[in-house]
Amino acid sequence: MPIRLFDTLSRTEKELRPAAPGTPFGMYCCGPTVYGPAHIGNFRTFLIQDTLRRALELDGLAVKHVRNLTDVDDKTIRSSMKEGVSLKAFTDKWTAKFHADCDALNMQRPAVEPSAVEHIPHQIRMIEKLVARGHAYVAADGSVYFKVCTCHDYGKLAHIDRSKLQTQNENSAGAANAADEYDRESVADFALWKAWKPEDGPNKWDSPWGPGRPGWHIECSAMSIEYLGETFDLHGGGVDLCFPHHENEIAQSECATGKKDFSRHWFHSEHLMVDGAKMSKSLGNLYTLDDLKAKGASPMAVRYALISGHYRTQLNFTLKSLEDAASALEKIERAAERLLAKAGLEKADFLPPAVHEKNTAWGSYLPAWEALQNDLNVPAALGKVFSALPNANRPELSPADARADLSGLAKILFALGIRLFTTEKKAEEIPSDVAGLGARRWAAKQAKDFAGADALRLELEKLGWKSLDRKDGYSLVRL
Repeated sequence: MPIRLFDTLSRTEKELRPAAPGTPFGMYCCGPTVYGPAHIGNFRTFLIQDTLRRALELDGLAVKHVRNLTDVDDKTIRSSMKEGVSLKAFTDKWTAKFHADCDALNMQRPAVEPSAVEHIPHQIRMIEKLVARGHAYVAADGSVYFKVCTCHDYGKLAHIDRSKLQTQNENSAGAANAADEYDRESVADFALWKAWKPEDGPNKWDSPWGPGRPGWHIECSAMSIEYLGETFDLHGGGVDLCFPHHENEIAQSECATGKKDFSRHWFHSEHLMVDGAKMSKSLGNLYTLDDLKAKGASPMAVRYALISGHYRTQLNFTLKSLEDAASALEKIERAAERLLAKAGLEKADFLPPAVHEKNTAWGSYLPAWEALQNDLNVPAALGKVFSALPNANRPELSPADARADLSGLAKILFALGIRLFTTEKKAEEIPSDVAGLGARRWAAKQAKDFAGADALRLELEKLGWKSLDRKDGYSLVRL
């Protein structure tokens, strides 16, 4: 069964397959604006996209994942000038920080990560096409605007009533509205090229209309077309980008190329709430990964917490949910340790699957994979994982069955991007009577007194403990 995913444009679930069989699945995701550390709301979207890519790869598809870097816009220019450094030095610093956080969260690097600045020539060429075809006009100051009235199906992605659109030609002060971002209710003609202003400092590029810089919306259109073609398989982003950013992308792209279906599938993830409220600095609930690590959280627990809700439902993040995530990971690790022991393997043998591998064993974890195939339902998949974990405790579980369960668990964890055994656990103090029973049981087993070893195992279990045997020894863990 192929993966099915909700499509924002058609409002239906559709199968995910490349347009042409045998070609990579083209996936474009709007990336970060590199003017500061990404917060966990940003990362929820990026992690969900990473999970989708992993699931597609596990499903047997080659994925060409393109994620851009917005390194020129109002925020990056204002912030770099405030710090008194060049735009490149400023954005390079925050790009490096973003990559470090992505690596800590076990996110796969995209196949291509284009920057807006490096693709300004591509954006200029696209704007020239729009002007030549009557879809854009040049203002008196040298700015260029997209003419929304020439795009007859504008609003189809967000399902808005065109008759209710208000103008964004002017802001509330009566001046030309050249801002990169707008209120959701202000959506008419938008800037493709922004004429240079003194407050932009040295940040300007030559164009047929004079010095300036591109508008925010044109960046993604030019870069996605450059690397994935005039139509491609999937475009993703947070729900806040659906309108007007993605709506504007569709309009300018389809008017520039003359082709419909700029993207064959639109994938949006819902907002992250924190403690029941929208994230804001004033509320003190705008967390970065570093903030949570300083509170003792592991990156894997952060990842688990941020993907644990369904992507189409708002997720309420709390510090308690982070503790719950850490506890859930410990339970999965304990089950994996038991499976490894029964299979005669070590932790080092528990590796993520190679994508496209021929080993199709799922053991008890096939229902979890089927949940992921159904609209990337991560919470349902996690529920199926925890339903399967107790199988590791079955005395009759054979080494072959344990290996099948390990295979299935490894594949599900690969799709979720979860790595086990990444944090050092504090050694739990073992009561002396339990330690003594464990030592006697191991000695009996080594002496091939299996009846005596089994009797001591039952005594350990009555006290709430279990021995995990390895080739070179054993560990005592709580049941």
